Amino acid sequence: MAGLGGLHRFAGWEGPIMTDSGGFQVFSLGAGKVHGVGKVASIFPDEERSSPQNRPKPQGKPLVKLSEQGATFRSIIDGSEHVFSPESVIALQRKLGADIMLVLDECTSPLHDYAYTKQAMGRTHRWAERALHAFEQLDKNNSSLNHGQVLYGIVQGGAYEGLRRESARVIGGMPFGGIAIGGSLGRSKEEMHRVLDWTITELPEEKPRHLLGIGQIADIFAAARRGIDTFDCAAPTRIARNGTLFVKGAPAHRINLRNARFRDDPRPIDPGCDCETCRRHSRAYLRHLHLAGELSYYRLATIHNLRFLVCLMREIREAIASGEFSELEAEWCAVL
Repeated sequence: MAGLGGLHRFAGWEGPIMTDSGGFQVFSLGAGKVHGVGKVASIFPDEERSSPQNRPKPQGKPLVKLSEQGATFRSIIDGSEHVFSPESVIALQRKLGADIMLVLDECTSPLHDYAYTKQAMGRTHRWAERALHAFEQLDKNNSSLNHGQVLYGIVQGGAYEGLRRESARVIGGMPFGGIAIGGSLGRSKEEMHRVLDWTITELPEEKPRHLLGIGQIADIFAAARRGIDTFDCAAPTRIARNGTLFVKGAPAHRINLRNARFRDDPRPIDPGCDCETCRRHSRAYLRHLHLAGELSYYRLATIHNLRFLVCLMREIREAIASGEFSELEAEWCAVL
């Protein structure tokens, strides 16, 4: 990848790129697998009370071993052993050429107790110090690297107020270019809001704040109101693959193209959207592609859902600047 000029040249993308450290994937192979929580099984166990079939279910033994050195795991493809260390993930992301990089952290489960969450937080802090050192040393010793890259630290501490505040102070006090908030955000959305309130009050105001793994519309507004700047989430692309597309003003701002009523619908997905998909294609055509299993559907649907959220974030920024955020939130959340 480095020999091809990094991700920007390799993918032909001139915009910003953020890369994660693989910490959540390590979690998915470890505690996430054991506890049955992750991006598909809800990270908020208490939100699944009304649907017993969706509640977290253990999925077997962990495929990863954590130590002070880092994370040792076996490939699900060929069984080969690999090690992620705080230093190695920095070197990898440096070569990828991302604009924003994240440190290796130990993500915890909402089912972990206080003692384990505290232990994981301490390890995350020590890994953060090592990652910073590796980042700075590579800057000094390799003139061929992209020196415009920025490194973000990650706040951990689960849903425990004392731990979250401590981690925010520790990570916020290190010379990172920005701060990400990760790990278990509690067992419900209400707990997540409390975690954000505890954390953000301890962070330096001048550094950007990123919320890892959250991207539902109501959650974006709730987090932005508390001071979060950027988000990442698999949900927009995942629901697009399943036939669900964002449409402002629809129930929950979504439609499902598998519904028969869209079979002869000549309208774009969202008449107010300026994405390539909405400019060129109808709901009927996209429904046909989806039901026929055409691979082009996944690209077109993903383009729309991501563009929809980019435009939403633009509206939020403009509303904050004009002092009209509360009105915008009320407008969007009225149908959620």
